[in-house]
Order: sequence, then structure tokens, then C-alpha cells
Amino acid sequence: MTGRGIPYYTVDAFTDTPFGGNPAAVCLDIDGLSDAAMARIAAEMNLSETAFVYAPDESGERRLRWFTPVAEVPLCGHATLASAHVLLRELALSAPVRFRSLSGLLVVSEKDGRLRMDFPANPPREAPMPDGLAPALGIAGGDGDGAGSAQATFATSGKVALVVVRTEAEVLSIRPDFGALGRVRLPGGVMGVAVTAPGAEPHVDFVSRFFAPWLGVDEDPVTGVAHTTLTPYWSAVLGKAKMAARQRSARGGKLTVRAREDRVELVGQAVTVASGSMLRPA
Repeated sequence: MTGRGIPYYTVDAFTDTPFGGNPAAVCLDIDGLSDAAMARIAAEMNLSETAFVYAPDESGERRLRWFTPVAEVPLCGHATLASAHVLLRELALSAPVRFRSLSGLLVVSEKDGRLRMDFPANPPREAPMPDGLAPALGIAGGDGDGAGSAQATFATSGKVALVVVRTEAEVLSIRPDFGALGRVRLPGGVMGVAVTAPGAEPHVDFVSRFFAPWLGVDEDPVTGVAHTTLTPYWSAVLGKAKMAARQRSARGGKLTVRAREDRVELVGQAVTVASGSMLRPA
């Protein structure tokens, strides 16, 4: 271990309550840190994502990267929200925050105490259900596999696959076989599967759960990147641009989403629950 420590924060994203939503680690002062060192830190933090925020360039933009415990990913919503929260709330910088990422420019602004993320949309197209996916999830699929009474449909974008079922109760009842799920071959570039349905509660437009054992995350508590696909899908189905979304994991999370042509706006809150300094890997 070498040199000065790395400042870090643990932030619960897509919640206004500590110990809810989706926790992400946010690491600062990481310029010059190797990819291997970032991977070691992400494995040590053992959260669904650890974000690494670089110093700003001449234009004020900051490079942003995200690692799961086992891999770097091209886009992560909750860790982007957490990173912006740290810069705006903990470091008292001014909004908007502009990040450069593997998914292009990401801008986070602020309105009425909530953070608004402007992300590229990833609209899905209906496709055949991958072999083994329905039984691994424990639902009925278009091929007749699996258990349960409802037929599920499959759609995929370049980053997220959707399995659409009829009711929120079916989303809540899913108990995946994660070993079998991780052996399913998803379309190239797809990071995980969101199971989704219309919301059962008034003023909740749709619900989801997100599974990504392929990236070392069995079930993600609240998934921003999934909503870059869920938002255009449900906008087309429901005929509305602005919607209330809920992710029905054990921790739970809530988002306001808006479809805007080829972009998606994700609105949420975040809470810092820990901060400190960690050793800098050699």
C-alpha cells in the first residue's frame, strides 16, 4: 500500500431514508490509480457498484467510472446519483455536475432538493426468450417453460433485458435460481434482467426487480441503468412521458422518470451513511 489515503463515501441512492435504496461507494482523489487497483477496491467494498470520480478537466467535466465486485460496467445510475450527491452535498460544489463516461456525457442537475440525471435512453425490442431464462427466474415464459400461471414476454436493449409479466404480485413472488440464471446466455452487451409489471398501487406506474449474477450482483436493490430501458418501454405502453417507478427489492427504491426522445431523465434523492479514508493499493 502506498501514498496518501483515498477519501470515500458510502451513499444510499434513490431514497431519502438512511439504509434504504441502493448503496454505492464513491471514491475521490483517484487520478493515477490503476484499473487493477480500482478493481481491488471495488471487490473490497463489495457493493453492487463502486464509483471512481476523477478531478475536473479544464471545462469542469469529470471522468466517472463504475466497477462491480467483479467487472467494470459502461453505465450505472445509482452510483452516478451517489457521486453527484457527494460533489453537491458533501463538497458543496455547484450544480449541474457533468461526467464523462463510457456511455457519453452524463449531466446531473438539481431542482427542489432532488437530483435529476440526464441519461441516454436504451429502448428495447421484443425478442425470443433466451433458453433457460424463464425457469431460472421461476416464471412462465413464452416458450412454456417455468412455473406459474402468467405468460411472460421478453425484450432487450443494448444494455438491459426485460421480462414483462402481468402483475406486481408476480414480480414480488419471483425466487430465482441464481446458479442457473448466471448460466443463461443473454444477448451481447446486456448486463442483467429486469422483471417488470404495472404498479398495483395508485400513482405507481410500473414496478421492477433487477438481477445481474453475470456481474456478481444477484439482485440489485435499485437500478438506474435498468430504467433507461424500462422508461421508454412503459412510456410507449402507457402513453405518458412522466412516470412514478418503484423497484421492489428488499431495500426498495423510488424514482420519478421521464422519457424525452432519445434521452431519459431519472429523478431521485440520496443520503450519505458513511465516510472515511482507505489505503491506496500499490
